[in-house]
Amino acid sequence: MNARTSFADLADSRRRLLAVVVGVPLSLLVLYAFIYGLFPVLYEVFWGATCGAVGSWLVCSGFLQRGFTTGLLIGIAAPIVGTYLVNRQMALIGEALAHTAFAGVAIGIFLGSFVEWQSLPLFAALVVAALAALGIQYISVHTDSNADVPIAIMLTGGFALGIAVVSYGVAFGREINSYLFGDILFVPFGNVQLMVGLTVAVLGMVGLTHKQLLFITFDREAARIARIDVWFYDTLLIVLTALVIVAAMQILGAILVAAMLVVPVAAAMQLTNSFTQGMGLSVVFGELSVILGILFSYQWSIATGATIVLTAIAIYLVALAISR
Repeated sequence: MNARTSFADLADSRRRLLAVVVGVPLSLLVLYAFIYGLFPVLYEVFWGATCGAVGSWLVCSGFLQRGFTTGLLIGIAAPIVGTYLVNRQMALIGEALAHTAFAGVAIGIFLGSFVEWQSLPLFAALVVAALAALGIQYISVHTDSNADVPIAIMLTGGFALGIAVVSYGVAFGREINSYLFGDILFVPFGNVQLMVGLTVAVLGMVGLTHKQLLFITFDREAARIARIDVWFYDTLLIVLTALVIVAAMQILGAILVAAMLVVPVAAAMQLTNSFTQGMGLSVVFGELSVILGILFSYQWSIATGATIVLTAIAIYLVALAISR
């Protein structure tokens, strides 16, 4: 009986390994084909039809089309990941990764003086934020420090590294300021495509691991007893958070980006006790915050990132008043 069980486990492990070896490259190939083949066509068709139907410069301007697209994708991905973070009392980790991602942007801009690649700052931010996420997870697991200690270290250290790189060889120009404070005018189409890829990756991973993430969120000890790899899924969630942070920096900036992970979720939690309904409602609030924030920004000539966050907070206050 034991031999049969061992053989079955071995066969199952081989099937999983084969699925990973074949499935991951195939998924990446399909994602690449969608981002650089199909998405530009869908983008032109959608915005062309929208511009023709509405006729307003708000939907006919190329820079606003790119900003709206990026913002709407942020409004989906950030609250979904944020729902797990808020329910696990890890809201501040987004702030730490945002400051660390700023260091990656500074490194990318510095390297951009030697290598000409438009998306290099975002790619560098993605790498640095992912490494920071792994570092936070390693420190929290392998030391006796409280959970907020590695977050505080990354928050202050990441921002300090970014300032050090900027002061060494990068001027505080429009590019670095746009990543620090957010700028809808600065989103090139290549970064929109990168945002599409990150959003699809985040949604795909959440869809595949939702049961495990949900289990760990509400009962970590029971998850360990059920032989779920808690460390792996903790790390996965933090890395997904890093991906969302990097993507959202284009519009919200490093200083405000963590708000989209927390505020729409906090608003949704005032109106429902269901995890699934809360996640769906937080996405709705995130989308409303982005759309209304961009419109208010251009109506009153206020910074777009700040307006989006203030709109999200206003929605939270309304939800709080309704719940009372």
